[in-house]
Amino acid sequence: MDISKAFPSRARITMTAFLAITVALITLSISTDAFSTVPTKNSLSLSTSTMQQFTSSTRLEMNKKGKSKSKPKKKSGSSSPKGFAAALRDLQEQGFKFSGDVRPGKQSPQKVVNNPRIIVPDYAVDGQPKNRGPLLPWLIEVKKPEEIAKMRISGRIAREVLDIGARAIRPGVTTDEVDQAVHEACLERGGYPSPLNYHGFPKSCCTSVNEIICHGIPDDRKLVEGDIINLDITCYVDGYHGDCSEMFMVGECDDDAKRLLQTTYDSWVKSLEFVKPGRDYKDIGAIIEDHIVPRGYSTVKNFCGHGIGSVFHTAPNILHYRNNEPNGQMAAGHTFTIEPMICEGTNRPITWTDQWTAATADGGRTAQFEHTLIITPDGVEPMTAKIPGHSKVQFWEMESEVHKGFWLGTTPAGRARAAKFLEELQQGVLP
Repeated sequence: MDISKAFPSRARITMTAFLAITVALITLSISTDAFSTVPTKNSLSLSTSTMQQFTSSTRLEMNKKGKSKSKPKKKSGSSSPKGFAAALRDLQEQGFKFSGDVRPGKQSPQKVVNNPRIIVPDYAVDGQPKNRGPLLPWLIEVKKPEEIAKMRISGRIAREVLDIGARAIRPGVTTDEVDQAVHEACLERGGYPSPLNYHGFPKSCCTSVNEIICHGIPDDRKLVEGDIINLDITCYVDGYHGDCSEMFMVGECDDDAKRLLQTTYDSWVKSLEFVKPGRDYKDIGAIIEDHIVPRGYSTVKNFCGHGIGSVFHTAPNILHYRNNEPNGQMAAGHTFTIEPMICEGTNRPITWTDQWTAATADGGRTAQFEHTLIITPDGVEPMTAKIPGHSKVQFWEMESEVHKGFWLGTTPAGRARAAKFLEELQQGVLP
């Protein structure tokens, strides 16, 4: 999930500096254009901007200074009372200029997970991940067979939960109701919803509507006919994360929205098809740009895909634009996400005063797809693959110029399953 996707910053910043800079930002009515709490993923998305790194470090320092030895241990997912920083953000929001039509609604209380049978991640109580993986971007963990087996389970559960959340999407339903369905489905399967309390994120999934690029917080806003929405799901099961997202139309959408969805999907599948041992991670971005730019779209540069496993966001960083960064070479056993965010207009983001929601600066709509992937000796497989007969078949999958039907990987077994499903679908055997 691009909640936005691993945390590169290690700097420590004093409380005095934080307050001074915050007051200055409010006075000058400056809004940051990066995901301020997480380099997600910083996928909750990995943010690549300096401001994001700065804010993430600031919050970490505040949490350290605010701890009290006499304070009772909090339950997983519980939130802190509203503090001075939150009050300042409320003042700032009074003059915030939204770029599009989406507005924040009222959030329901943050949920807690205190089921002793559910394994929770190390940030579930205080919001701060303890294990952040290697510091160097090319030091990529090769998963052991037993780890891969666990990740296949977490990936399958994440897909099931995403499918359940998708069934709730329709005009008149609130994104908070979608979050409720996701939360319950994850717990029923023995998982913990990874976004919940990750760097303080208040909900169990991300719901990003229209101009919202990523990290949209579920609230009481009702979905309306013509909306497009990205539902981003990550489930933590038996110590490992499975992460995926997909676009959905709310009722019927205009032709421009459909073109955006088709272009985003095809660019994403092209990048998935490129993955195999021995290739450079940096080349993924060029494949995406070469598909979308001639069609008049742009790709967001502030958030990226990421390595994943027992750590939510780790190496490698997957940049969705042409670059020459030393992010390593693909090898069997690597697990990571590809999740391009494609925009109708500018790719420059602005961040709402909730310090999570990233929107396009011009209000143009945006789309994103995501899989958790495992590289094998003979190709790549999606660990969050769509499930024939269970997952919704979208028009862009059937009309794709890259791959028709569900994309189930480039291995011989994956291609055989995909071909069989497409044949059954065309014959009307499957719904």
